[in-house]
Amino acid sequence: MEIDNNGEPEVQLSITHARQKRWLAISLAAILAVLLARDLAYAQIKEGGDLSIELVDPKVLRVCADPHNLPFSNEKGEGFENKLAELFAEKLQKKLDYVYFPQATGFVRMTLGAHRCDVIMGFPQGDDLVQGTNPYYRTAYALVAKQGSGLEDVATLEDERLKGKHIGIVAGTPPATNMAVNGLMANAKPYQLMVDTRLDSSAEAMIADLMSGQIDAGILWGPMAGFYAKKANPPLHVTPLVKEKTGPRLAYRIGMGVRAADQNWKRSLNRLIQENQPAINKILLDFGVPLLDENDRPIGAETATKVQ
Repeated sequence: MEIDNNGEPEVQLSITHARQKRWLAISLAAILAVLLARDLAYAQIKEGGDLSIELVDPKVLRVCADPHNLPFSNEKGEGFENKLAELFAEKLQKKLDYVYFPQATGFVRMTLGAHRCDVIMGFPQGDDLVQGTNPYYRTAYALVAKQGSGLEDVATLEDERLKGKHIGIVAGTPPATNMAVNGLMANAKPYQLMVDTRLDSSAEAMIADLMSGQIDAGILWGPMAGFYAKKANPPLHVTPLVKEKTGPRLAYRIGMGVRAADQNWKRSLNRLIQENQPAINKILLDFGVPLLDENDRPIGAETATKVQ
């Protein structure tokens, strides 16, 4: 560009420079406004618990569940986790919906991890596959035996009365280690840990073998032990194994599972658990779940339904 003696190009450059400065100022102001709005939104979410960015649908309680896994859940809504979901949906004033998938390898990845649903109703505390809520019950593996078998008051797997007995055990579960330590595996009958729940149930098979006399006792996870023992005719005796001196401890705290990033959702569920613990306990006890306090003492109906 040529420059004449009047210096006109210099004037144009000055005008252009002024425009650039003005647009830069406008752009910076716009960026600051966006950042401020974002920070304000995050603050409102943190303060008010807006779950729209965490949940699949904030108007729906979307639960990840197994379609054939009583006493926990099934497609007919007959499990205690179904009943807990109904309770929470009512308290949240949300519609209840499920994403069903067999609770085996890939369950978390294909449901919660895939953002198809927002909560797993029962998950052991300390399992790092999910972020856990506060626990809402505590229970233990239990020994199940017939009334009058002489094994009703057996409280530990080192009890001499178990020597030589045929005991059912789900392979790969923690009490299998305790059984091995106490020399009980030689006559044990193993049941599969990983099964297709649409076709098979190790717990039902074990209880059927116990009723028919093929085994003398069985060891099951507390909720399963309590549920099937209560259904049996006549009912079976259930003893939580909380006095073990060798092997792993067999009592666990159970909470709910959410995604690692869903902090507000976790806080909402924690609040619901705290506010509704008596109602939660009642549902669990109705299904025969052997509830334990932190000192391994049984929680009965009278204490379970009292407001803490």
